[in-house]
Amino acid sequence: MNKLIYVETTVPSFYTETREDEEVRIRRKWTRDWWHLAHSGQDLVTSFVVQDELERIPDAARRIAALKLISPLEQFVYTPEIGEIVDVYLGHKLMPREGFGDAAHLALASFHHCDIMVTWNCRHLANANKTGHIRRVNALLGLETPLLVTPLQLMEKDDESET
Repeated sequence: MNKLIYVETTVPSFYTETREDEEVRIRRKWTRDWWHLAHSGQDLVTSFVVQDELERIPDAARRIAALKLISPLEQFVYTPEIGEIVDVYLGHKLMPREGFGDAAHLALASFHHCDIMVTWNCRHLANANKTGHIRRVNALLGLETPLLVTPLQLMEKDDESET
């Protein structure tokens, strides 16, 4: 069975990033390296929330490139049921209110039974200090929690599985 991987907004954003400071260049390289791996056994998906966030990129060339990158992926729709999950997340302070998008991504990935969410958001999502709280709230909702990782962590996992 293929692993279902939810691609969060920061992945196509870093893929298309044009800033040249060292941290950005490194994350862009890791993102592109991961993206171009042969994803055998993996189905990449995203959501209209990601599309909406990418449409707000001010630089037109970056915006078009990011949207083109995700265009072949299946996109989950934000439904009232997802909105209810987001409300529970915000009520349990998994993310701050201004982290609505983060809560929406987690709700979409959890609701659709994704195995993994790939993100560069290490503050609210791929954060080991928050994983237990996220799992407890999802368990209360009867939801499984996807593995929350960065592209780099996913590449390392892929490398380990080949040995």
